[in-house]
Amino acid sequence: MSEHPYTDYDSPWKEILERFFPEFMAFYFPEAHRAIDWAQGYTFLDKELQQVVREAETGRRQVDKLVRVNLLGSGAEAWVLIHVEVQGDQDAGFAERMYVYNYRLFDRYNRRIASFAILTDDNPDWRPSRFAYDLLGCQTALDFPTIKLLDYEQQWAELEASPNPFAVVSMAHLQTRRTRKQAQERYAAKLRLARLLYERQYNRADILELFRFIDWVMTLPPELEERFMSDIVAYEARERRPYVSSVERIATRRGVEKGVEIGREFGREEGLAEGLAEGLAEGMRIMLLDTLESRFGSVPEAFHERLDRIVDQDRLRHLMRQALTADTLPAFAEQLYS
Repeated sequence: MSEHPYTDYDSPWKEILERFFPEFMAFYFPEAHRAIDWAQGYTFLDKELQQVVREAETGRRQVDKLVRVNLLGSGAEAWVLIHVEVQGDQDAGFAERMYVYNYRLFDRYNRRIASFAILTDDNPDWRPSRFAYDLLGCQTALDFPTIKLLDYEQQWAELEASPNPFAVVSMAHLQTRRTRKQAQERYAAKLRLARLLYERQYNRADILELFRFIDWVMTLPPELEERFMSDIVAYEARERRPYVSSVERIATRRGVEKGVEIGREFGREEGLAEGLAEGLAEGMRIMLLDTLESRFGSVPEAFHERLDRIVDQDRLRHLMRQALTADTLPAFAEQLYS
């Protein structure tokens, strides 16, 4: 099984870092997490970081996140910076790059900088955590904490028991690496992780974000992707979960495809927006009907005709929740025709 042509491990990590930054620090760097005054909030400095990256002149120029935080007991103005990089492959210049970004950030802000690295590669022996050199009796060095995700393979039971979202993130990444070119194994692992999201006490927004991460990194061939979606719909119907993450996901995908189609046909930019709206509604109708059939068997043709006339997405979301929670098909019909 080949990876998706657009597989990019950095992008989903960046998004999940921004969504769950305190949880990220608590899971991978608990000592640092305990030293931060989270009550004062935190600020991502992506634009400022990119300026520093452009000025650097070493190797691959990519840093994941720069975050402004306050330390406990330091006062409102005594802020520091946290620099996080997720590294997906072995790079001989990585430690030097961490040092360069650290001193350039210090030079720009005149603030203390803490640099952290997440190593997501497959080489268990590659563990850069220090850059140093000596010259004429002068020593310069940077030691930075690193986390090697491969180490968590030996802590699988702890990952499954942990409520921290980054336990799920770690499992998804490890399973993606383990099941490369093993489509059936990846399908089974992806389904287990998706179900795990529902078993934990996450809110709807968190489930959707974690589902998106899993879906991004654990790509499947089209036939297994459709099977996976059907399994999730059936699970949601059986458990009466009101999150319908699968519906929104497949609907968005259909929306993008429809938008591109309309945009090409009419040669206008607004075609994409129009297609997204049409595709989203179409995808929601399809998954809604699939849910009803999974729970109650055959669905009357009149339901199809009625749903085809509904384009309002809020209305369709409401009906999807009713499809998941209604005790009988007539009970759902009352909502459909109300």
